[in-house]
Amino acid sequence: MSKPILCLDFDGVLHSYTSGWRGAAIIPDKPVPGAIEFLNEATGEFDVHIFSSRSNQEGGIKAMRLWLKVVTYETFGVSPSWLDLIKWPTEKPPAHVTIDDRAITFTGEWPSIEDLKDFKPWNKK
Repeated sequence: MSKPILCLDFDGVLHSYTSGWRGAAIIPDKPVPGAIEFLNEATGEFDVHIFSSRSNQEGGIKAMRLWLKVVTYETFGVSPSWLDLIKWPTEKPPAHVTIDDRAITFTGEWPSIEDLKDFKPWNKK
């Protein structure tokens, strides 16, 4: 039986994104605290897909993979085998759940336009 898909955004979810956008292939910042440990656990229960606005830009996936390999090595002192299990789609996958810093959970009721205009991701509040 296959595992459910967990889709993770990259910037602001895994990558702290404190320096802002520098281009698809430039990823200068550290991970969000706990992100790498979370991935370690999540890959045991989910088919993890990392999908980002970088995913369709030249050099984006290659840069995200390299960044993840480096920060994972810095965290664990080794390159864990679960890194090879992570998928890097170029289209939004049919996920069981998605974690994204720029999303609102739809509850069946539409948010006000003003609330949408005032939206801020967790790290900008």
